[in-house]
Amino acid sequence: MDTADEHIHAPMSEKLASLRRAQCLLREQLLIHRYRMGVLCIVLCIALGISHLLHLNILFIFGLICLLSGLVLIFVEIPLLLRICPTSPTFDNFIRRFTTNYMRAAIYGVMSVVQWLSIIEDPTSLIAAAVVLLVAAVCYLIAGLKGQGFVGSKTLGGQGVAQMIV
Repeated sequence: MDTADEHIHAPMSEKLASLRRAQCLLREQLLIHRYRMGVLCIVLCIALGISHLLHLNILFIFGLICLLSGLVLIFVEIPLLLRICPTSPTFDNFIRRFTTNYMRAAIYGVMSVVQWLSIIEDPTSLIAAAVVLLVAAVCYLIAGLKGQGFVGSKTLGGQGVAQMIV
């Protein structure tokens, strides 16, 4: 019997175990991709926001909004900074609202819509920020719909790291 025949005749429990391992790997990869999308959004929003501050029309405002969005996303994606940076209790409470997948999808979606509105004035590189913010919103929405609990990254200062420095 060759390996293909052995796989076909493998016991059902082995096939289910293999399927469960594959699902776990896929779930972990989705978590990693959400974090990577969040970090990419931060970098892109800050860079494009700064570059659009040089415009002398309404794109200046969209650039400023993009820059501020990137700065807000830093605190959303890296909660350790709430402990390190001196911020107001109002700002801390605002950032703490975005601890679920649905709320993160909402904030990324709203930020994306605002950047899509910049096309009204002139199509610029802010479209890239709009697209990446939209992809991140969709990733968080899919995670919420699949019932995946939100898990903070220890690398980015999530659960566990903030308690270690206190």
